[in-house]
Amino acid sequence: MPEYISDQEISQSVDFQLPDLYEAGIAELQQSLEKGHFTSVDLVKAYLARIEEAAALDAERKIKGSRSPLHGIPLMLKDNIATLHEEGMNTTAGSYALLGSEVSDDAPVAAKLREAGAIFIAKTNMSEWAHYRGNVPSGFSGRGGQTLSPYYPNGDAFGSSTGSGVAMAIGLAAGSLGSDTTGSIISPSSRSNIVGIRPTVGLASRTRVIPISSTQDTTGPMCRSVADAALLLSFIAGKDESDEATKDQPEIPDYTQALDKNVLMSKTLGVPRNLIKEDPLAEEEFNKALDTLRSLGAKIVDPADFPNGDELKASEYVNLVLTVELKVGVNNYISGLRKRPVNINSLADVIKFNNDNKEKELPEPYYTDQSQFYKSENSKEDEQYYEAIKKGYELGRAEGIDATLKKFKLDGIILPSSSSYDFVTKTAAIAGYPLVTVPLGFVSDTFEPIPNPPTPLHTEAPGMPFGLCFMGTAYSEYQLISFAYAFEQATQVRLNGRKAFAEAIPKTQLKDVMST
Repeated sequence: MPEYISDQEISQSVDFQLPDLYEAGIAELQQSLEKGHFTSVDLVKAYLARIEEAAALDAERKIKGSRSPLHGIPLMLKDNIATLHEEGMNTTAGSYALLGSEVSDDAPVAAKLREAGAIFIAKTNMSEWAHYRGNVPSGFSGRGGQTLSPYYPNGDAFGSSTGSGVAMAIGLAAGSLGSDTTGSIISPSSRSNIVGIRPTVGLASRTRVIPISSTQDTTGPMCRSVADAALLLSFIAGKDESDEATKDQPEIPDYTQALDKNVLMSKTLGVPRNLIKEDPLAEEEFNKALDTLRSLGAKIVDPADFPNGDELKASEYVNLVLTVELKVGVNNYISGLRKRPVNINSLADVIKFNNDNKEKELPEPYYTDQSQFYKSENSKEDEQYYEAIKKGYELGRAEGIDATLKKFKLDGIILPSSSSYDFVTKTAAIAGYPLVTVPLGFVSDTFEPIPNPPTPLHTEAPGMPFGLCFMGTAYSEYQLISFAYAFEQATQVRLNGRKAFAEAIPKTQLKDVMST
């Protein structure tokens, strides 16, 4: 049982003992909880959360001790990850069409975190239906409105897990989960100056996560440090009888044991220049990163081009796969609800709902499109669809990532992860393989924002962050995490770089809400 310090001691030392919630990591918070510097009630108050649940966990800590390193730690979940309705949070993928729906249980990834003692304090905004409704600005949902970057006013936070990324960037919780189909963890993590892990499809359950694609969807952590992301991944990974993709996963390691800053001494990393677009915004920092990796002992093969790079870039198989699987997945999700909203039984009903509620779901002038929904509704699982899945796997796996690793005898592949590098996320997505991104740098202050004026977002702007991405074969997360950790510890870009603009950063700290 922790030995709690007195109120007088707190008042004398609180300013230098309490962690700054802008940067506080899970390990730091847990250490302070164990030392009795504050209670879980204090922590959840600071994050504006449900006090009753926190108080219960504090009482449990005193009586039984800590359940795990996540005991009493406030987390956020993307709004497509189901939680019990009676816990007070909806699961809607950002859509009013699913408001009031009730799931039968937590999503397994959420259940595992809850069992470990984590506290879910909020659902994060997202690109509605994971940015697969139509041509709509990234980060918009009918329920949540437009998510914006905290690094530049009206900046594009980029990707469907934008809310989780922004929440981590400005310290709204200690950790978060997002989901990724084709970059929706990696892109907003890169844009929010945080760490994101897109796990191998099949490492973590997707059950009761509102889907786009059974072929490509995966759920993973978005945090401020590699250590925090590795910890969350260790808890959510594992088999789920309801998710066929998880049945063949290997034994799951403790990913926190991968945190070795000296791991690169004997490793070989490759740079696939034929997948990297010319981009002066990131190129200079990326080349500096290669020098850093060399200084840490890594051998860099540059270039280590994909044998099928041109075919990968030209491939359109992914569009057909996602178009077909969206309708199948959404219909299955809705049919599995314990309680459905009135007249919402299928994707077709969602389309009709949007048309009947345009002021909420299709506001002019930027958010009116649902063309992808119409394409999906008119699609079918035919021979062309099954062939597209097969060809995508071949391009991404045996002829792509695995072929490149083998040809150049690589332990991993490195690329920039910014809004310009869609081939990075596309390649891993069609393969179902993992990616890890860590902070790398920021767009120059002299850069002119584009477009200007925004429509409604600036897609690029001065001071916007971008990341460094580590890619590997199936279930290589342990190794990729170790590479990312070594780079993070050597550079500390998040800590040594820039913070979000002042107006975006909450002012409340633990000392402002400490129990007396």
